[in-house]
Amino acid sequence: MKHHASDAHTLAAAYALGALDPAEREAFDAHLKTCEACRQEAKEFEATAARLAAAVFQPPPVAAKARVMAAIEGVRQLPPRVPAATPVSARAVRAGLRRRAVPLALAASVAAAVLGGAAVWQARTGEDLRQEALEVQRQLDAVSTVLAAPDARTVHGRAANGALTTVVTSRRQNGAVFTAGNLAAPGAGRTYQLWLEHGGTMSPAGFIQGDGTVVLSGSPGDAGAVGLTLEPAGGSPRPTSDPLLVMPLPA
Repeated sequence: MKHHASDAHTLAAAYALGALDPAEREAFDAHLKTCEACRQEAKEFEATAARLAAAVFQPPPVAAKARVMAAIEGVRQLPPRVPAATPVSARAVRAGLRRRAVPLALAASVAAAVLGGAAVWQARTGEDLRQEALEVQRQLDAVSTVLAAPDARTVHGRAANGALTTVVTSRRQNGAVFTAGNLAAPGAGRTYQLWLEHGGTMSPAGFIQGDGTVVLSGSPGDAGAVGLTLEPAGGSPRPTSDPLLVMPLPA
């Protein structure tokens, strides 16, 4: 796929995730030698991808395989969907492969985290399996949409309890992805709650229970900062404890 010189600045995320073809990667390597902004951008995306992969690993329960194998015979396999053949240009094929490359590159690092880690290893049957797969795909699509956005920006921080955090935002997509590593268990009856700061007011933006990745809820497009607090189970409408983290978002 040919790109104009101005397009090179939009390829940092695809480069970091290995989603460029050899010719494009060679061209972007050459671009990096003369563009400090893209070097920094690619470095931040690579660090984020590595942290995602390290944060989500969790071994399955010992009995999970036996339960899944026992349930397989009761799950009906759906017939393949065969769309009508239509002429497709080489450019469209390459574009389609590019769009699929980002979710596939992210799948190994975030699929276990988007539902809180252990949920993807629990034995499910029939409709439960299908619904869980749909939810994983929905979350994965949301994560990859933000990370692959041309205007994606990354910030890193450290919470007061020592957790390492990364936030990737896209104002164009009005989305933000939060990743935590080394995040201690919240304790019985407690939960970690995320916040978005709008004009000095903190608005609820979701929860994270431990190491992993979540898509922030709310409207991060015009938020000034992301916050993290320890709250009672179920969350709070306003922070009830000192923030463990308040991380300014890039303008």
